[in-house]
Amino acid sequence: MFFRGQIVGKYKILSTVGSGGFGSVYLAEDTWIDKKVALKVPHKQTVDFGELLREPRLLATLNHPNIVTILTAEKQENVFFIVMEFVAGETIETIIAREGAIELGRALDYICQICNAVDHAHRHGVIHRDLRPSNVLVAENGLVKVADFGTSRFLEIAAHGNTIIGSPPYMAPEQFHGKAVFASDIYSLGVTMYQMLTGVLPYATPAPADLERLMRGELLSAPRSKNPKIPTPISDIVVKAMAPQIGARYQRASELLDDVLAARQGGSRRTARSTPAVESLTPDAEQMQDIHMRLKAREAPQPRFCWHCRKPLHARSDRCPFCGEAQ
Repeated sequence: MFFRGQIVGKYKILSTVGSGGFGSVYLAEDTWIDKKVALKVPHKQTVDFGELLREPRLLATLNHPNIVTILTAEKQENVFFIVMEFVAGETIETIIAREGAIELGRALDYICQICNAVDHAHRHGVIHRDLRPSNVLVAENGLVKVADFGTSRFLEIAAHGNTIIGSPPYMAPEQFHGKAVFASDIYSLGVTMYQMLTGVLPYATPAPADLERLMRGELLSAPRSKNPKIPTPISDIVVKAMAPQIGARYQRASELLDDVLAARQGGSRRTARSTPAVESLTPDAEQMQDIHMRLKAREAPQPRFCWHCRKPLHARSDRCPFCGEAQ
């Protein structure tokens, strides 16, 4: 769609970042403020303009340090594109391809940050529907950013998102029947965890004949069977996240996050109940002790606004500097 050196409005195209099923992404420079940004150009440019605006409007409802930030949406030279923050780093898919299984402490750090992003989206009624390592970016400072909400939908009055969308190796069983729910993202997160901890997918892409076996959980083996270095509590958490029956799965990413953090103390808060003998995480405890603190440090502080004039306040202000009202 665009080529290197092309000027599109105020943006200069620097290179092509990649292309997927829904669009192409370019690295560009905002020539007005000398800032690098990412431009996402949907492949389908002929659909209704309101449909093109669906993704940026959806992303505009999400404001979280672990989710790629949308800056604006524009139409230049009859081409619609979304302007997003540029994340200097690489995808988790690239890291796995280069390193295989990711070291436990680092993998759990990534997992916790992804849980934060997914939980934030779910609390705003948004399901991702295509969560996988290629859609998770790791910045140079270690901050994780979940991207590509192009397949997302609001989960409002309807019981589920009723379109079959996703990447088959990461799709929950119900997604093959067009019934995506919040717990479907948890399943995809479980597959992503499995791949991060073992370096491989839990099973080959299910063929139509395999769907019944997938529903019965017959395709899944515990990640610890492929990487004995994975502590039993963490292996159990992955298996629970990938439970074929929705009700047996974690219902919220925050629940999975709580269990990962609790596992460092020698047992998972929920999964330990069904595990007679739970193995201690002592050998990896030192690596995991600071995960929670690092996550808290990376969380963007919640903004404060004056109750009267709605202008922004300093975190410790007790009086608005604009209108003088006590807070």
